[in-house]
Amino acid sequence: MSAQHHEHVDVLIVGAGLSGIGAACHLRRKCPGKTFAILESRDAIGGTWDLFRYPGVRSDSDMFTLGYSFKPWLEAKAIADGPSIRDYIIETASDHGVDEAIRFGHRVTRAEWSSRDARWTVTAARPETGETVQITCDFLFCCSGYYRYDEGYSPDFEGAEDFTGRIVHPQHWPEDLKYDGKRVVVIGSGATAVTLVPAMSEQAAHVTMLQRSPTYILSVPARDPIANVLRRILPEKAAYSAVRWKNVVIATALFQASRRAPRLMKRLLRSGVRRHLPSEYEVDRHFKPSYDPWDQRLCLVPDGDLFKSISAGRASIVTDRIERFTANGLRLVSGAELPADVVITATGLNVLLMGGMSVAIDGEDIDLSKTVAYKGMMLSGLPNFALTVGYTNLSWTLKADLVADYVCRLLNHMNASGYMVCTPRAPSSPDDVVPFLDLNAGYVLRALDDLPKQGRSGPWRLHQNYPRDVRVFKGGEIEDGAIDFLRGGGVAASGTADAAAPAVA
Repeated sequence: MSAQHHEHVDVLIVGAGLSGIGAACHLRRKCPGKTFAILESRDAIGGTWDLFRYPGVRSDSDMFTLGYSFKPWLEAKAIADGPSIRDYIIETASDHGVDEAIRFGHRVTRAEWSSRDARWTVTAARPETGETVQITCDFLFCCSGYYRYDEGYSPDFEGAEDFTGRIVHPQHWPEDLKYDGKRVVVIGSGATAVTLVPAMSEQAAHVTMLQRSPTYILSVPARDPIANVLRRILPEKAAYSAVRWKNVVIATALFQASRRAPRLMKRLLRSGVRRHLPSEYEVDRHFKPSYDPWDQRLCLVPDGDLFKSISAGRASIVTDRIERFTANGLRLVSGAELPADVVITATGLNVLLMGGMSVAIDGEDIDLSKTVAYKGMMLSGLPNFALTVGYTNLSWTLKADLVADYVCRLLNHMNASGYMVCTPRAPSSPDDVVPFLDLNAGYVLRALDDLPKQGRSGPWRLHQNYPRDVRVFKGGEIEDGAIDFLRGGGVAASGTADAAAPAVA
């Protein structure tokens, strides 16, 4: 069916998850004169927190930092379950009236910029109706995360077709899966695996976490005692802000210590694990990674629930490699047989930037891997465009809030200055770029060639430092020499356009 033009908005947001709802709320609060719409491919608010329905699904960051800066988290638990986070996002959308701006069932497939018109034309497919729609906008704000919603990463396991039990990927958890009294093997050692194991061990006969290599795991309190005290003596927003900054400082210090003194952090993290497990447990075999802390994301377990399951005998860890599936389980490279009735492949994500949409400027398709990220939120050569990519060492929303706030500052600055177009200009030397994400996680390494690049220094450097970014995003100059501005259509090649630039009707 041919595409139909439905409407024009000032700002078009892609995604109605944590980032997209936050972006819309910032626009509503700080750019009240701007019209906007939100395109969401699924039929519900919440993004990740609506998609993932596996047992025990929860945040891997505390909710005082994963929550919005403008919406205090009031629940008792600092590490929250998925349904509670989804309810929080839905409530936020309703409180600010941005839920009315969502177009569900709109999967964005393409965005085309016209320099003549100084606007984007965004094409979205509507699978339920078979319809294709187009919406034009002055500014495109992509808040769709960076992984594929329709397909998780699952390696090809030899003999999987011989297995008589059930194989499930956590990203596509079936409602009819029964595992009461069954032997469960969870393949993986990341955040999803360490969440699934204690949750499933409550009902399963036994749960085994089968890992190829260990991960750094840190036990944290499920409830923040300092937060509970501050809530009693301070106003709601003041207590929330204080705890938020307290947790930012602690997390930042932990990250910096891991970078500067990795040997010390290795010893401290393993010592923490030893305190939660029986004295005879092989900690170094199962909890001593080959990499340094924060080369991959640190896994948090509330109140040591994973360690409690292991100590109680309901769960165990096996560190080995899979040779093949058998009819009744898995055969390992060591020769051991691991019996199973259900196998959960918690093997990771498939990275897909911007939901997989294609991007073109004046009819020419853009290879996003050739672009360079400006402040981790805009891409060189793409006019009037921003995207949200959260921190890897801190809560996603800390960066999402900063990006949304900066977009509002940028839009208001453009209005006040009479600008219609802003375009980041890439560093002049191709040698000044490095990979976009500084993590050795498998899902990142598999996708590095397809991702934009970052520079070696600001504003092209993607700093994993929230206190620094607060200064840059909230107080830094908008016109810093790295963005070209125009008062009319077109994309500036260099410098800031002068006042004589032609206007666009």
